[in-house]
Amino acid sequence: MVNAGPALALAATAFFTALPVHGAGLYPKSSAVIQVDGKNYDRLIAQSNYTSIVEFYAPWCGHCKNLQPAYEKAAKSLTGLAKVAAVNCDEESNKQFCGSMGVQGFPTLKIVKPSKKAGKSIVEDYNGPRTAKGIVESMKDKIPNYVKKINDDTITVFLEDNKETPKAVLFTKLGKTSDLMKSIAIEFKDTITVAQIRDKETTSASIFKVEKFPALLLLPANQLVIDPIWYNGELNKAGIVEFLTEKTSITAHPDPATPKVKVKKPKEEKAKKPKEEETEKEELESESASQAFEEGSGATVTDETLVDEATPSPNPIVEAEKPIIIPDPTPPIGLLSTAAELAAECLGPKTGTCILALLPGTPDAVGSVAAGSLAEIAHKHKLSRRHIFPFYVVPELNEGYAAIKKALDLEHLDIIAINGKRGWWRRVPLGGDKLSESDVTEEALEDWVDAIRLGEGAKSKLPAGLVPEEPEELEESAPIEPETLIPEETPEVVNEEEPVAEKTADIHHEL
Repeated sequence: MVNAGPALALAATAFFTALPVHGAGLYPKSSAVIQVDGKNYDRLIAQSNYTSIVEFYAPWCGHCKNLQPAYEKAAKSLTGLAKVAAVNCDEESNKQFCGSMGVQGFPTLKIVKPSKKAGKSIVEDYNGPRTAKGIVESMKDKIPNYVKKINDDTITVFLEDNKETPKAVLFTKLGKTSDLMKSIAIEFKDTITVAQIRDKETTSASIFKVEKFPALLLLPANQLVIDPIWYNGELNKAGIVEFLTEKTSITAHPDPATPKVKVKKPKEEKAKKPKEEETEKEELESESASQAFEEGSGATVTDETLVDEATPSPNPIVEAEKPIIIPDPTPPIGLLSTAAELAAECLGPKTGTCILALLPGTPDAVGSVAAGSLAEIAHKHKLSRRHIFPFYVVPELNEGYAAIKKALDLEHLDIIAINGKRGWWRRVPLGGDKLSESDVTEEALEDWVDAIRLGEGAKSKLPAGLVPEEPEELEESAPIEPETLIPEETPEVVNEEEPVAEKTADIHHEL
């Protein structure tokens, strides 16, 4: 297939626009998977301090349905540590957005990481295992660690540096940074410095008279004399966030809040008292926090206690349960976006058999089912390393689309087989006046393709002019001996590229 460049992007967008709507998505509002769309993606994902994994899916996709349980499980395990989101590309408002993200098959998983530039993100394809455990482990490897590790050699510099910023310090027996502290550091990125000191750093421990581990303290901003505030609650995210917010008046908001419309005060309005302004500020912060929580940014990690053992995974149950293996997404079939590509691949005097899906500019549900069925058949043959003729989509923007329609007297969306070299074509059998979804199921199309491979079924002769005749070549060499001439075959007699016996054995092997 030739690279179509902008034409491919245009066709992909047109394909998404034409996908049928099948109602609600796979993930309910109660799901740990965050529902994202084209409008809130930038605010909730692209501009977030969290690393996210985003699934682009369609509710009718079988692979998407198989992935759902594992994806839900991963979302619960990563709660508060990373974002697990999903975009329903079947919704009309999301189709253009999914196309712009380069989605060409379902499900497509992408990882979105914050970059060094504020408000920017790095997007990459997720190629890891499609199991709950695999997703959790892959995501944990990509989560940024903003927790500073301090020792006796650096404690003095740490205390003197950035005194205008509060510091939260955990004294622990663990050498590895826990998921809990990573999550706290993400929540308060650029507002509270989060650090960790091991118990073996005796000088640092003696400065604060730490005798029991783990222990968490807060150093308020602009202290002239070190006077820590100790945290006495359980070491879980909810308790620590509440403690830091209460003592510093800094609210944890890793995501930009929903834009609010500011209403100008009338000039004659009486100035509010300081106490009234403080009350209004607290109400606004509470409202923003509630809204952020509903949209997925206020999730908290599972309560965990820091002990002397290695940090466990967020949810050990994931490792114990049998993983759900999800196959790689089926790639779409090739696209012929120009007349030159169509002629070179399928309408030339020497071209072999091609399957062409002629999709109008606004294909319906039948078109999307047909393209999906052909993709599944082609992918199945590729995985089994069985030879099969190529399948292509011919969009209406291709000039050759109209030529085929006119020459073969086709009116609606159609799927045809064509052989330029032998001059024949045949159409997918119709159950009515035009193609229906039952005509283009994977089973129906596979039976039709198998019949073509075995040379079974009637074929029609291609009308003159659709495939250009091969120009005669004048050879300077000696004339060809009579015994080397090959009789010309008529279009009705079709010899496929493999012997019938071998193909019959191949079909039996498939069954």
